Amino acid sequence: MLRFIIEKELRDIIGSTKFAATFGICAVLIILSFYVGARSYQADAAQYEAAKTENVHQLEGLTDWLSVRQFRIFLPPQPLASLVRGVANDIGRTTEVRGRGELTATDSRYSEDPLFATFRFLDLDFTFQIVLSLLAILFAYDSVNGEKERGTLRLALANAVPRHLFITGKLIGSFLGLVVPLLLPIAVGGLLLPLMNVPFTTDDWMRLGLIVLAGMLYCGVFLTLSVAVSSLTVRTSNSFLFLIVAWIFAVLIIPRTAVLIAGRAVDVPTVDEIGSKKAHFSAQLWTEDRNGLSNFKPTALGDPQKMMDEFHKFMQTQADERDKKMREFSARLNEERENRQAIQERLAFGLARISPTATFSLAATRLAGTSLVLKEHYHNATEGYQVEYGKFMLAKTGMNPGGNMIVFKVTNDTGEKPKPIDAHELPEFHYVPMTFADVFPQALLDLLLLAGFNLALFVVAYVAFLRYDVR
Repeated sequence: MLRFIIEKELRDIIGSTKFAATFGICAVLIILSFYVGARSYQADAAQYEAAKTENVHQLEGLTDWLSVRQFRIFLPPQPLASLVRGVANDIGRTTEVRGRGELTATDSRYSEDPLFATFRFLDLDFTFQIVLSLLAILFAYDSVNGEKERGTLRLALANAVPRHLFITGKLIGSFLGLVVPLLLPIAVGGLLLPLMNVPFTTDDWMRLGLIVLAGMLYCGVFLTLSVAVSSLTVRTSNSFLFLIVAWIFAVLIIPRTAVLIAGRAVDVPTVDEIGSKKAHFSAQLWTEDRNGLSNFKPTALGDPQKMMDEFHKFMQTQADERDKKMREFSARLNEERENRQAIQERLAFGLARISPTATFSLAATRLAGTSLVLKEHYHNATEGYQVEYGKFMLAKTGMNPGGNMIVFKVTNDTGEKPKPIDAHELPEFHYVPMTFADVFPQALLDLLLLAGFNLALFVVAYVAFLRYDVR
């Protein structure tokens, strides 16, 4: 009996004009999302390689490693980030590395292409969030009360069909009718990725599979909600109006309100405030160091080279002490801001998870590695490289330049042309992206919440239909 009801629901859905129109729209948007993402990855990869090449070219002609005051490193493009962008385009992708001092990433994608910041990109997150959730409502807003208005509900139940089987079959049939056909354009989009030379690994495919699963669960939430509302109302016009209002709250109002409430409830020092304190303290340390120059007393007064060596050693010691104090001071400020920001984020995300839209977005971006964790992960990688860069410069020059050091050079004109440095000797920055094992625990709660939404709404629809008046 259940199988018959599911098959009937599938035939009714697939044979309708509504299905043909919605499936065509969804198929085009999904395939377009994959195509746009693949092209965007190709452009980002080409830009990344060009930036690395130009970075090395800028050092050509230098004959002394002391002339290399900074070196740029870049966040490489990630394949999954082209499909679920999250904050990947908002954070800085370029970091100027010195031997010491704090690192700040600059040059976000939107700073270069502000037009995309206005309209954003077409990706899977947008397609599921906006388009497929609306189509789920269109699929099922009249699933029960519509049959009552057409007189088919009373006819079906007159054939001794148990109500619990009828509503279960309708829910399963509606879900299969919406979700299963979408697997075809998703498969076509997946085939485009290797054809367009997007290097997806097994890890990436696993994460993409979970993103699609999260999207299906998200669509199921609105589908089950539609069936529940249709079982609680008499007229289709009323159920459609209620569902549109619920969609507006879930997609637009609740996530933004959660961020607003969290911002008001938890005060987080701004980046400008922190930067101002750091600049003031740095200027204070620099003034102390300049005043401390009077304490320098060379022992080798007759040997200019030894005097310079002693002076460099003295300045290196001062720079190390200044850098240590600055790091400790910055660490305290950063830790205070990060702790308060973490509280703010937990509050915002906790409130936003009332909305299945926010829950899906958090799951998708975490699985894709484009959540807020991406900024911290890239920053940690740059700090690790800074240590390696500092050791390299120390080995080449005998000091670790950076942080407003004063460097004097004594040269002897021997008539020989100095040899240029080899910029390729610089250590290469290797960014290790987050793996499935890293992101899955972060997204597990949101995946379970989406499943919980489906289960709770299924119970509501089930109980409501058992009490539904078919007359």
